[in-house]
Amino acid sequence: MADYMFRIDPGLSNRYVELARRIAMRCRVRIPRDLRRRFCHNCYKFLVPGANCRVRIAKRREPHVAITCLECGNVMRLNLRGLRREGQR
Repeated sequence: MADYMFRIDPGLSNRYVELARRIAMRCRVRIPRDLRRRFCHNCYKFLVPGANCRVRIAKRREPHVAITCLECGNVMRLNLRGLRREGQR
């Protein structure tokens, strides 16, 4: 729902992320990995590439995808080798 509402009202999509996190913490369940990657882990804003986050591929050290939140500047790094294994399952 946050993805759909981002175009209409970004503040409401951020509220949806906040509610989902609160429900997950209260019920002690994990948010699925694909959904966890859709929000910033520092400011908890819903991330949309090109709108409020930047996605880059870096080859230094271990190859990884760097997702930079343009709201707070936090950088999330996702190991490419781990992403490759997920796609094979």
